Parts: sequence; structure tokens; C-alpha cells
Amino acid sequence: MTLKDLRQYVKENWASIKEALLKGTYKPSPVRRVEIPKPAGGTRQLGIPTVIDRLIQQALNQVLTPIFDPDFSPYSYGFRPGKRGHDAVRQAREYIQ
Repeated sequence: MTLKDLRQYVKENWASIKEALLKGTYKPSPVRRVEIPKPAGGTRQLGIPTVIDRLIQQALNQVLTPIFDPDFSPYSYGFRPGKRGHDAVRQAREYIQ
């Protein structure tokens, strides 16, 4: 399914998707596996979730992040809003100095 088709799909199927989510019976679809070439040669596997699964992931992220993020350590940098790997390296350098 393309993003273009998502709106209509959600309109037609939201009731059953919502019911499955609320019951805890929703099962994400298998991811599509794609091989990505590496700069130094070879490839690596990349899993691409379906559009509907990405929509659900993003919705959950938008609800859960404001609830749980304030309780995380300010020195935790992995997958945090407004924090990057470069910030972690900068912090580590400060500790060393």
C-alpha cells in the first residue's frame, strides 16, 4: 500500500484495526526485507514495515513519549527526541576532561 492509498484504507478499516489494538490482538504485518549496498562493499538487510504499521508506531510514539520521556535519565541519548549521537560523544568528551 502506498501513502496515497492510506487515507481510504484507514477510513474503511479503522473500526477493525482499533478493535484489535484495544483487545491486544493486533498483529503487525511481516516487514519487507530489502538489501542495501554498503559503501565498502557487501550489503545489509533493512526491514521496512507496512504503511499501516508505521502509522500505528508513530501514533503510539506520539502518545507514549511525553508520558515516559521525562522519567529517562538526561544522559540517555538513544532514540530520544532532541538528542543525537553527536550529543552523547560531546558529553563523553566533557566527562573525560
